[in-house]
Amino acid sequence: MAENALPGIVVLISGSGTNLQALIDATARGEIPGRIRGVISNRPGVAGLERAARAGIPTAVVDHRAFSGREDFDRALMARIDAHDPALVVLAGFMRVLTPGFVQHYTGRLINIHPSLLPDFRGLHTHERALEAGVETHGCSIHFVNGELDGGPVIAQARVPVMADDNPESLAARVQHQEHRLYPRVVRWFCQGRLRLADDGQVHFDENPLQVPLQVDGDDPPA
Repeated sequence: MAENALPGIVVLISGSGTNLQALIDATARGEIPGRIRGVISNRPGVAGLERAARAGIPTAVVDHRAFSGREDFDRALMARIDAHDPALVVLAGFMRVLTPGFVQHYTGRLINIHPSLLPDFRGLHTHERALEAGVETHGCSIHFVNGELDGGPVIAQARVPVMADDNPESLAARVQHQEHRLYPRVVRWFCQGRLRLADDGQVHFDENPLQVPLQVDGDDPPA
């Protein structure tokens, strides 16, 4: 398929962009039948922008501090995204709460990764909270975004064991390793047409409604 005919992807970041790098690498290896057409950050000077530039991907900054409110910021961000005509918008460490109008505009083509096994530990400081709760298993989740913070329909999860000597940093590193495996896989499924959000808000995979999130654990090769 010609590169211009591939599904377009826009990635939104706020920081170092390690999940962005995983997507860039998977695309370069031909594992994702899509093209990252743009990377947009709400913060200037972050390392993720450098990662995109090295890969030859157009970048932009829409600095949230330049706007008087969330609605104005989201409208400007939407204009930047829509200039790329994406099939999919990927939140990869994008640290902004999005307005209902933004979420509705991208319904069914807006996904996010969260460092917990949703619905557990929504919000911030997930690894600290997991350790405080004494859970034996932790992980990450990818979900379609809706109007509820970290509350959209979950597509897939990857689990890691919580070790007796874990601290937030060691647990975060083990979860992040799984994030870098899981996100490219889910983006590939979407670009292949295997994954969609139905009108009733339920995730469908290979045209079958998911009763529970797909579990992608261990170090098995992508499928």
